[in-house]
Amino acid sequence: MVTTELLIRNARAVRQGDYADEPPVVDIAVAGGVITEIGPGLSSGGADRVVDARGLLALPGVVDAHQHWGIYQDLAADTDTESRACAQGGVTTSITYMRTGRYYLNKGGPYREFVPEVLDRMAGRSFVDHALHLAPMTAEHIAEIPSLVTDFGITSFKIFMFYGGHGLHGRSADQAEFLMIPPSERYDLAHFEFVMRAIQRARARFGPGLSLSLHCETAEIMAAYTELVERAGELTGLRAYSASRPAHSEGLAVTMAAYLAHETGLAGINLLHLSSAKAVEAALTMATAFPEVDFRREVTIGHLLADVDIAHGIGGKVNPPLREREDVEALWRHLLAGELDWVVSDHACCRDEQKFGADPDDVFAAKSGFGGAEYLLPGLVGEGRKRGLSLTRIAELTAANPARRYGLTGKGVLGVGFDADIVLVDPDARWTVRAADSESAQEYTPFEGFEMSARVTEVFLRGRSVFADGRVVGDPRGRYLRRDPA
Repeated sequence: MVTTELLIRNARAVRQGDYADEPPVVDIAVAGGVITEIGPGLSSGGADRVVDARGLLALPGVVDAHQHWGIYQDLAADTDTESRACAQGGVTTSITYMRTGRYYLNKGGPYREFVPEVLDRMAGRSFVDHALHLAPMTAEHIAEIPSLVTDFGITSFKIFMFYGGHGLHGRSADQAEFLMIPPSERYDLAHFEFVMRAIQRARARFGPGLSLSLHCETAEIMAAYTELVERAGELTGLRAYSASRPAHSEGLAVTMAAYLAHETGLAGINLLHLSSAKAVEAALTMATAFPEVDFRREVTIGHLLADVDIAHGIGGKVNPPLREREDVEALWRHLLAGELDWVVSDHACCRDEQKFGADPDDVFAAKSGFGGAEYLLPGLVGEGRKRGLSLTRIAELTAANPARRYGLTGKGVLGVGFDADIVLVDPDARWTVRAADSESAQEYTPFEGFEMSARVTEVFLRGRSVFADGRVVGDPRGRYLRRDPA
């Protein structure tokens, strides 16, 4: 007989297929790191630990499918601090984007040498489970796609569409140097096509679990509008940055990406961090135009909660930009209509000196990105429920949908046989966001002062508590997750 390691009593478990707004109170039994039984009145005989949830919500651990560990800090240190921030917010699985070039490891070369170094720096330091997305930046990387699948269990890849002629934070004079690609190669639409063809060949060989994600912005539009905005000098801060990367730049890039997917026969396409009404409308139009392409549409918690006026200055600089309130409301309409597939943090720890050091008033000089994994689940539960988003839908958006798409078969669901990644949430808690309370190494947050109406109280990773009583607990037990493309 298997000994129950953990028994959670009196939890309102949010499960697939249960569309009640108030889930029934049940017990959850865990053994061997997986959920073994869910139901009322389970026996506690022999359980190593019994936790009384006292009617709190139990949600599946968040599968945050869009993070950037190590983008600005040492990867080993970032794995420690930012996985702590994940645990604090109920994120039990992080999928982090990685590429060669400036930032991350600050090196080029083949992924067969790069990935082992990445995994070595992360090993033994994460408080949550984690996986990798990779961006093929060169022809050599494209050729490596089959071995990345077989050797490292990497099944998801990325294209940064704007990198062809625009830097990470703004205009760039030398993209080849920034991307660390050979002088004979270009990171352009032709390269994107060849990436798609290679992934489609790999899908035919390994299975349909391979997919391609795209950051959809158009470099030429952004470069031209940045010059217009700076020359006019009428806008400042986040509103200037949004105007310099206009929404139609997103829509145009979505359209080009969709046609390339159609042309190459690549069905698995993920459109990342759609930030505007125009971007989502273009994505929905392309889904109708090319029904053979299995599009998935992503939105971030930052673009759902913040706009250019309430994100506390240039600390809210991110790509694509935070938008006007009308775009925020449009994203919520599409989310409530079931037209967006998952919500992520796009967590990228960017410290004070990197965000504000060059000039605290110049948004174009600041680095892009900010952390936010701590606020993903409480923000979506709190704001989403006010707007009529069901708890089951929240669980799908934060866990089940990204887990299924990215081949994390044991994650994303509160169900027997799944990993016991469980988050207890108080849906009635009231608290104020303060950067000083975060486990992240980032000293500020664009969510500073936001009033939250839900709070994560305890987090279990494979049945072990990693966050309780307001702090991260235990040793880092996070595992690297190899994924099966079948």
